[in-house]
Amino acid sequence: MTRIVALGGTVNPGSSTEQALRLAALIATGEGAEVTVFGGDYLAALPHYRGPGYETAMGAEMVEAVRAADGLLVAAPGYHGTISGVVKNALDYLEDLARDERPYLDGRAVGLIATAFGDQASMSTLLTMRAITHALRGWPTPMGATIRTYQGMFSPDGECLDERARGQIELVGKQVVLGARSFAAGRDLA
Repeated sequence: MTRIVALGGTVNPGSSTEQALRLAALIATGEGAEVTVFGGDYLAALPHYRGPGYETAMGAEMVEAVRAADGLLVAAPGYHGTISGVVKNALDYLEDLARDERPYLDGRAVGLIATAFGDQASMSTLLTMRAITHALRGWPTPMGATIRTYQGMFSPDGECLDERARGQIELVGKQVVLGARSFAAGRDLA
């Protein structure tokens, strides 16, 4: 079974960022992957990594899921031209994977989704996410979604009503499963 961890969102329940993440997770599930989602509520509850109030058990569920994962989906809103603090803090928790046999995101496909109210912010956020993925030794999927959000983009039941955005999100969901399977097959051959 191909295992994918989806993490992202904002402090606002039902944000377009989390809706995009959940749509990509649904697509990945449709491709046969087992997907575990850590949305905005989970991420917002994490204290600053190794900061005041931090305890080693915090974030452990997410870290263990990533440790066992073949791939990740990461969705972040563009705040002031870059990734939000909530998503960055969650990614900081992956430091706990540093000494693993497969450190950080090594050998994992990573599908990226950046959302913002403007094209410039979504693109700069995606570039930051790609840089973070590379720094963590992950492999970004060829398609990275840059979603210019607006009120009414998603229906109340989570359907993306924007054809361009939906197409990007679907492609990211499919590519992360394809990449994850490719890496897993390579590990099986080794």
